[in-house]
Amino acid sequence: MNIDKKASVVAYAALPDSCLKQLQQHFDVADFTGQSGLRRNPAFAAALAQAQGVIGSGLAFDRALIASAPQLKVVSTVTVGYDNYDIAALGERGILLCNTPDVLTESVADLSLALMLTSARRVVELGSRVAAGDWKRPVDSADFGSDVYGKTLGIVGMGRIGMSVARRAHLGFGMRVLYHSRHAKPDADREFGAQHCALDDLLAQSDFVCVLVPLSADTEHLIGAAQFARMKRSAFLINVARGKVVDEQAMIAALKAEQIAGAGLDVFEREPLPADSGLLGLRNVVLLPHIGSATHQTRLAMAQLATSNLIDALNGRKPRAMVNSDCWPLRV
Repeated sequence: MNIDKKASVVAYAALPDSCLKQLQQHFDVADFTGQSGLRRNPAFAAALAQAQGVIGSGLAFDRALIASAPQLKVVSTVTVGYDNYDIAALGERGILLCNTPDVLTESVADLSLALMLTSARRVVELGSRVAAGDWKRPVDSADFGSDVYGKTLGIVGMGRIGMSVARRAHLGFGMRVLYHSRHAKPDADREFGAQHCALDDLLAQSDFVCVLVPLSADTEHLIGAAQFARMKRSAFLINVARGKVVDEQAMIAALKAEQIAGAGLDVFEREPLPADSGLLGLRNVVLLPHIGSATHQTRLAMAQLATSNLIDALNGRKPRAMVNSDCWPLRV
């Protein structure tokens, strides 16, 4: 299918000027980048009603919003995750959803290791004392952290990011790698000596548990009270996937009771993290504002891929990354 090059496209959230200019060369672009409250914005609603394409991130495309866009053919999200999109509703209309896998793999893997090191060595906690002028005595055993080198890492979800985390951990830190996924990964077994195992076994043996599964009905609250009870008291939980994969209240209880040693978190059940969250003020947790892909290079690469996905799809060329590939080619 080849839609007229001046088809209507709605752009929202953060897109660099270079990507906007590229879109404007092909389409009639309604630019809502940097604006909030879009669902209450009449201009956004009017533009969406005329749009054949949409590009952005952070807006929940539920059934009602999809229904308000009767001409929509392609949604291009500037993310790898797509839990914000009603896949069934998109499929019923034959609307193609494109995403941005691969380009953020290494950045998220870097952050996973950073959270492991920061949590284990109590970098934020102890560093804040120095910054506050509270370094008044030599470090003693009460300030000691945990080693990372040579420990056991359990990876929950051995996809692209899991493989990159395993590579760093095994080759860089001499770690033994366990992983839980739907299928064994021969490459991981061969390259890193990784062992495919049941989740319960992984939790019981790991010094660090790194959560990397996408959010779905099957993975929501995959890690809850029963799972924390199986972990070592000396273990750390690292979550750079989606907040709802972990039962946050169960995690808070485990951290307060020192049922586990600590956690390094980039994602939460509610974002931004509410001011009354029970995670705030805990000594044994490192909190970040969902920065897994937040480097200049990675965010630009994600925007560029999302842009090319949309341009290709609306001009009849198969895009590089499709979530619901059964909707390709586009319906007339």
